Amino acid sequence: MKTIALLFVSFLSLVTALPNKTVSYVDSKKFGGTWYSLYSIPTMFDKGSRQTTTHYTLNKDGYYDVVTTCIKNEKGDLHTVKSKIFRVDGASDGQMKAQFLWPFKVDYWVVELAPDYSWAVVGHPDHKFLFIMARKPEMDAKLHEEIVAKCKAMGYPVETLVSQQFPGAR
Repeated sequence: MKTIALLFVSFLSLVTALPNKTVSYVDSKKFGGTWYSLYSIPTMFDKGSRQTTTHYTLNKDGYYDVVTTCIKNEKGDLHTVKSKIFRVDGASDGQMKAQFLWPFKVDYWVVELAPDYSWAVVGHPDHKFLFIMARKPEMDAKLHEEIVAKCKAMGYPVETLVSQQFPGAR
């Protein structure tokens, strides 16, 4: 049955590709907190990282202070990066910008979001990266397959998704 559903979604995506667009609304307070990046199409800075967690803190100026932690080598050394996530004035709530180095900002789009904020998908308008994130370091296999199918339908090269190798995750 699962195979039939995946074939149907794949066929549907060929016939009617979903647009790569953001969600229309993101509750700033609910989006804050810790996210586990379970799977990704990594940026050049993320390649080789594993067990990535990101903590978003909404500050008084309305943007997120972000601390990302991951393992970057075989010795298990932790690597931490600080950044900021900004909303884009006049755009959908899901259209944000990430800033790792001032004054440069990159598109940071929330393209899928669970109603209860238990998982989210962050992508890029040009499909340059994709992050499937959750509040826990694991995700139900069926849900993962559904999210990947939606991302494929939006044009993301999901065959390049890599696992962040959290212990116990599938």
